[in-house]
Amino acid sequence: MKFRIDRDALADAVAWTARTLPVRPPVPVLAGMHIEASDRLKLSAFDYEVSAQVSTDIDVEEPGTALVSGRLLAEISRSLPPHPVEVTTDGAKVMLRCGSAKFTLLTMPVEDYPTLPEMPPAAGSVGSDEFAAAVAQVAIAAGKDDTIPMLTGVRVEIEGETVTLASTDRYRLAVRELHWKPERPDFSAVALVPARTLADTAKSLTAGAEVSIALGGTGGTGEGMIGFEGGGRRTTSRLLDGDFVKYRSLLPSEYAGLAEIQTSPFIEAVKRVSLVAERNTPVRLSFSQGEVVLEAGTGDEAQAVEALEATLEGEDIDIAFNPQFLLDGLSAIGSDVARLSFTTPTKPAVLTGKPPQDGENPNYRYLIMPVRLSG
Repeated sequence: MKFRIDRDALADAVAWTARTLPVRPPVPVLAGMHIEASDRLKLSAFDYEVSAQVSTDIDVEEPGTALVSGRLLAEISRSLPPHPVEVTTDGAKVMLRCGSAKFTLLTMPVEDYPTLPEMPPAAGSVGSDEFAAAVAQVAIAAGKDDTIPMLTGVRVEIEGETVTLASTDRYRLAVRELHWKPERPDFSAVALVPARTLADTAKSLTAGAEVSIALGGTGGTGEGMIGFEGGGRRTTSRLLDGDFVKYRSLLPSEYAGLAEIQTSPFIEAVKRVSLVAERNTPVRLSFSQGEVVLEAGTGDEAQAVEALEATLEGEDIDIAFNPQFLLDGLSAIGSDVARLSFTTPTKPAVLTGKPPQDGENPNYRYLIMPVRLSG
């Protein structure tokens, strides 16, 4: 094998592929990055759950394949000087020459490397930037506790031209709707995708204008898998098992009150007031006509109070939230006005941005459970 490649193109391709390398590989070859040089360079990584493959242009003299330590290749390619890179194999070694720098890596047995899963059939495509933004809005509410795998996923529901993403950790729920271009107008599917994988993948595929989403059908190619492709990069991920919560029934159908606050000052005020909030203690919000008063801390501890302008429709209300959960939602709504809709101080409130036109339903909703106030 012998080829030449631009230094930045190599570093970029290796870094992207290395994201999938397992931290503690179940078998040694999975720590390797598979290199295949033919008319293009293909780099692959696989951990039996997630696969990543990137293809990029090269000048090839001798086609071939090799398997080398992925992390070591990532560190080397990131630190190379700004010159073209020549990669050659010599027996059980791979050599990289870049300017006056030369590295020699030992190879692993390429025949022991597992075959990457096939990409499921393409289901449709969506703008890469919008998809990355939508996934980021929803992934924040996914659970981090692996003992309940279902809650660590994002539910992807596809119905015709609408994709609905939803996740919950039982204390909050994030739901985002977006339009996409399905391969078939009557296409419908449901998948539960690991949230960390989905967020990482969506963020890393914004180099191309669009992301193609591929979903395996029952009994067909790629069953139990989802695939994403864009800008010469493709990833597959195993889906999670389990029935996701019936989240639509959690969203209130009517509200007793509605408050609107400028998002940026609200975020800053919550950050300031929560400085005195002990671990697991809430920030209290007291809404009245024209203002909201934020408070944290109790009589025996440090205290903080701050008032902000707010508009309120409905009766005055005192409600309290976990400050980090509230900040996550405020940072995700993507609007300069935050709208908080509530029923009672003990029932979930829904945080949205201001819809583009009155009467329209917002495409992003963040439901947050209040913390009960004592006394």
